[in-house]
This record gives sequence, structure tokens and C-alpha cells, in this order.
Amino acid sequence: MVYVKAFVVGGLICTLVQIFLDTTHLMPGRVMVLLVIAGTILGAIGVYEPLLQWAGCGAGVPLSGFGYNLSKGVMEAVNDEGFIGLFKGGLKAAAAGTSAALIFSYIASLIFQPKMKK
Repeated sequence: MVYVKAFVVGGLICTLVQIFLDTTHLMPGRVMVLLVIAGTILGAIGVYEPLLQWAGCGAGVPLSGFGYNLSKGVMEAVNDEGFIGLFKGGLKAAAAGTSAALIFSYIASLIFQPKMKK
């Protein structure tokens, strides 16, 4: 049942984003930023944590989960370290995911040898 919940919630988030992309004239990069901001705001008002607990990776993997993770790291670091936590918290909380994305994308570029379109 855990897989079904993750699939439904992740699919719903992706479906809503696709509808948003199709019905607006916003560039995909801006929509991605909006997802990160939405995750941050939903985390700040206490909505994203219960969703994450219920849906697991279905809510944690999309970019809204990345925004939530950043904001959660900042809030914890500010509580522990004060003002300097504003600068350290997000980097510390998201370092593993960001590093993995960079490493695996580099490996994929070595395997598939992408080329620029002319």
C-alpha cells in the first residue's frame, strides 16, 4: 500500500505541474522554481510534513519535496545555531541529494555522450 500512496501522490503532483505547464506561458525553469517555493511555503505552514509522512517518496522526490527539505534544514539550523543557520542549514540538508544528482548526471553524460543541437 505504501507504493500505491507514493505513486498516487507523486503522479498527482506531476499531473498538476503538467497541466500548469500546458495552460500557462511560463518557462519550465520558472515552474520548477515555483515548485521549490511551494514546498517551502507548505512546509512552513505545516502542511507538507504530514503529506510526506503519509505518502513517503511520492511527496519527497518532486521539487516541492526539495523545497521542503531546504526550509526544514534552515529552520533546524536557525534553532540550533542562530543567525548563521540561515546560511548553513539549507546547504547541509540538501547536500546529499544535490551531490547525487550532479554525480549521476555526469556519469550519464559520459555514457551517452550528449551533443549540442545545431
